[in-house]
Amino acid sequence: MKILVLSFYFRPDLSACSFRTTGLVEALRKLAPDSTIDVITSVPNRYHSYVVDAPNLERDGNLAISRIVLPPHRSGLLDQSKAFLRFSREVVKLTGGREFDIVFATSSRLMTAALGAWIARKLHAKLYLDIRDIFVDTIQDVLPRKVTWILEPVMSTLEKWAVQSADKVNLVSPGFAGYFRRRYPAKAFSYFTNGIDPEFTESSAIMPTPASANDGRPLTVLYAGNIGEGQGLHSIVPSLAKTMGSAIRFRIIGDGGRKPALEAAILASGVSNVELLQPLDRADLLAEYRAADVLFLHLNDHEAFKKVLPSKVFEYAAVGKPVWAGVSGYPAEFVTNEISNSAVFYPCDVAGAVRAFRKLRFQFTPRPEFIDKYARSNISRALAEDIMALANGC
Repeated sequence: MKILVLSFYFRPDLSACSFRTTGLVEALRKLAPDSTIDVITSVPNRYHSYVVDAPNLERDGNLAISRIVLPPHRSGLLDQSKAFLRFSREVVKLTGGREFDIVFATSSRLMTAALGAWIARKLHAKLYLDIRDIFVDTIQDVLPRKVTWILEPVMSTLEKWAVQSADKVNLVSPGFAGYFRRRYPAKAFSYFTNGIDPEFTESSAIMPTPASANDGRPLTVLYAGNIGEGQGLHSIVPSLAKTMGSAIRFRIIGDGGRKPALEAAILASGVSNVELLQPLDRADLLAEYRAADVLFLHLNDHEAFKKVLPSKVFEYAAVGKPVWAGVSGYPAEFVTNEISNSAVFYPCDVAGAVRAFRKLRFQFTPRPEFIDKYARSNISRALAEDIMALANGC
């Protein structure tokens, strides 16, 4: 069996896509040791401020990883478009004249899904799509109307073509079900979510108990991840930090397109209890989790984000700290129902956030059932089995 994996991000890059695809490839290698697996990805580029070396070509037994060098880019639409254009051209070159039985393409911004559909059709291979976001939905919320009125019909057409070209489609969030079932009623969908990597399950047993809210020092509230329009940190963190004053100290680790807006909002609010740090590798990030008292999550108040399931919730829950989440819709249901010692408030609602904070228990909370249910290894194995079943015609 010859398997092609298309993923814009892969190890050692820092992103949910990288961690997800790396886990899947490891599961495929165990499940199908006699198969050849070709991964085509990019050199690490998730954050402009996080630079790590990785070889352009890496071989290990039945696995070959080709990493495409991209032009320098940040988080702007034009920059990302140029980077993906380069990626697409190189994927076409690398797959030209080759044979594959199945193409697996994982996509959040839709273009990798469309590229996977085109490559699979060109190579007469089966196509398994892994959809991690509803891009058509998202652009209507986060881009200016003068852009979306041109972009939306184009992206809708690409989405329709990609999904209808696929032999199987997985949706990372069950919250996507309504959208896709309504648009593609004849399609069957699976729901293999993101999950918890071993680093976090192993560390959960040694997480120290957070400080008491009454011991006199500010509680450390940690956010680690992307700082973009989707997270909307600039719309909540400065106001929330000002309202809560000396009771808390925000520690924000990450980068993204809205980081300058967050920095400007912090400066304008005059708060001194918010600290911004650059992205960290996982070993250093685990040390930050150990030192934190509360883990903070926030999605902006847009309709599209009521359907997503942020990958961050899995590692947050695994480490046993209280989870303070500004989310609505499906992610609010998930956090409330699945994560003990969590408190949910409506996005961008400072008063609601304060009320939710007071409901938290500042103590270590083991979540063994959650860890077992959402272990990355279990989810990756099940996804790999589904891919191989399709490849084998089952």
